[in-house]
Amino acid sequence: MSVPLLPRKMLFGNPDKTSVQISPDGAQIAYLAPLDGVLNVWVAPRDDIAAARPVTHDTGRGIRVYFWAFDSVHLLYMRDKNGDENWRVYAIDLATDTIRDLSPFEGVQARVQEVSPNFPGEILMALNNRNPQLHDIYRANLATGELTQVRLNEGFLNFLTDANFKLRAASRMTADGGIEMFRPMGNTWELWEKIPAEDALTTDPVAFDKSGNFLYMLDSRGRNTAALTACNLVSGETTVMAQDALADISGVIMHPSQRYLQAASSTYERKHWQIFDPALEPDLTVLRAVEPGEVEITSRTLDDRFWTVAYVLDDAPVHFYLYDRQSRQARFLFSNRKDLEGQPLAKMKSAVIKTRDGLDMVIYYTLPVGSDSINPGIPHQPLPLVSIPHGGPWARDNWGLNAWHQWLSNRGYAVLSMNFRSSTGFGKAFLNAGNLEWGGKILEDQVDAVQWAVQQGIADPHKVAVMGGSFGGYSALAGLAFYPEIYACGVDLVGPSNLITLLESIPPYWKPMLENLTTRMGDHRTPEGRALLHKHSPLGSVERIRVPLLIGQGANDPRVKKAESDQIVQAMQAKQLPVTYVLYPDEGHGFARPANNLSFNAITEAFLAQCLGGRYEPIGDDFEGSSLQVLEGAAVVPGLAEKLAQ
Repeated sequence: MSVPLLPRKMLFGNPDKTSVQISPDGAQIAYLAPLDGVLNVWVAPRDDIAAARPVTHDTGRGIRVYFWAFDSVHLLYMRDKNGDENWRVYAIDLATDTIRDLSPFEGVQARVQEVSPNFPGEILMALNNRNPQLHDIYRANLATGELTQVRLNEGFLNFLTDANFKLRAASRMTADGGIEMFRPMGNTWELWEKIPAEDALTTDPVAFDKSGNFLYMLDSRGRNTAALTACNLVSGETTVMAQDALADISGVIMHPSQRYLQAASSTYERKHWQIFDPALEPDLTVLRAVEPGEVEITSRTLDDRFWTVAYVLDDAPVHFYLYDRQSRQARFLFSNRKDLEGQPLAKMKSAVIKTRDGLDMVIYYTLPVGSDSINPGIPHQPLPLVSIPHGGPWARDNWGLNAWHQWLSNRGYAVLSMNFRSSTGFGKAFLNAGNLEWGGKILEDQVDAVQWAVQQGIADPHKVAVMGGSFGGYSALAGLAFYPEIYACGVDLVGPSNLITLLESIPPYWKPMLENLTTRMGDHRTPEGRALLHKHSPLGSVERIRVPLLIGQGANDPRVKKAESDQIVQAMQAKQLPVTYVLYPDEGHGFARPANNLSFNAITEAFLAQCLGGRYEPIGDDFEGSSLQVLEGAAVVPGLAEKLAQ
């Protein structure tokens, strides 16, 4: 069955409305929506969404991170400059529409450290304005912008604070990649907790309770998967609140004002909730009956009467509701992409498969609508496949509406995402199995997932592309260099090509966590480490790349510098290998502006059609408003050179 082409703008243009949050006092609702084509913050009375007005007026890359202050008078949002990740924190006074820059320093990164109902007109921030490598703690007054220094950073990775704005602990990375936690004792620090290297990415404090006497943690020490624990800081006793034998506890619900644990979630193939607070059960029973899909509570009032709720499906846009706990009524607000309503979207399927050395790997895949009508999950005939390894690698893929899956399956491809070793959420043994395996067993896992799809009759072995961003971009480069017999082409977004230069050029504020990177990737400071990193770097095996490659790069990327793309493009040019290179001067680690996303995806779509033979929507006007610069290989992509010449 052939379905109409979904316009790219439906999937990659701005959402209509998203990121819904109710004010702590329940009087107003905020959300992100376009203003003159750029995402901004809008605010409406709780019971009159139609009266919403924009309260920010960004004209650049848009606003994506905001939250309410506990005084319900101020909204706070974060913005960087063209993707440089030097975030600034701004406060909007909704009574006067005055916007105040709380971190007015050039080249400085601000982090929000703590917000608390105990101090509704203030926040704690961490700023690296004194030393680019270290973030000091400041108290910021939202009404005046006054900054008061709370604590200088004496070499710590980060700090832990409580709802009383009290500094409770600081952490430091050890030489082997572990973590030591210290607590303040006057003007000195006392060693408090040790987290071994094997637990460093699966053990982390969550929050203190209201009294400050209990510390809630995700903790994998003494077990494989991270459990949710409550540590009594007075008695020293630790209680396990929730655990899952297959997956780490990854989500926590706490009471908005009393700060006690109410529920926890874990995700193996799908998300599973464990409820501790029986007061939540009647509400969740009501909400589960409103719509199908996974229910997410996105915000709550301080008195806990009103919630904003999102329903997540794999084949429909996100639906947002306002829920009144007093009347047990849910009122529909809007969907995040109304143009997707009623479109022929595909279902996402999951499976657990074995790697070649016997590990269980959770994968997700999507098939074109109607292609598996005879045998669900298996197409009528093998299809061209796009394999999409995720970024990180210390991250994971999840079930739900995925724009890349919908887009590419609509074009006639099977689409595959895999949680390879190093992926988070599946326990520390699976995560640590990826240590020092960036160009080794991690790539083998990705190939094993492709081979599974071939063996199942899902994929045509002669028409497989690999595509991804960040570590996924590295996977595309490394896949073409190390497995040239597997892939017909590759698409790399902001992926590193040389792991040595990647580590040598990390942002200064990553230096305190350098051992986490070197123990998991290889140590560029030792001969043995450099040898391993060189072996795993696509640049060192560029002569093995023999199929077309498309590269997208943000010029201001602070993590994967432009030089990472430049050097592999130059090496491929020297060997007369096919490469198309697209640069965006106003982007960083990924493309935030919809015009840039649309332009790169238009190029990608034509590129994949040339390599794999799928359908594609012509470029049309999808370059309009984009900053793209095609530095190399325009002639390789159908219609690209002609479009640029117009």
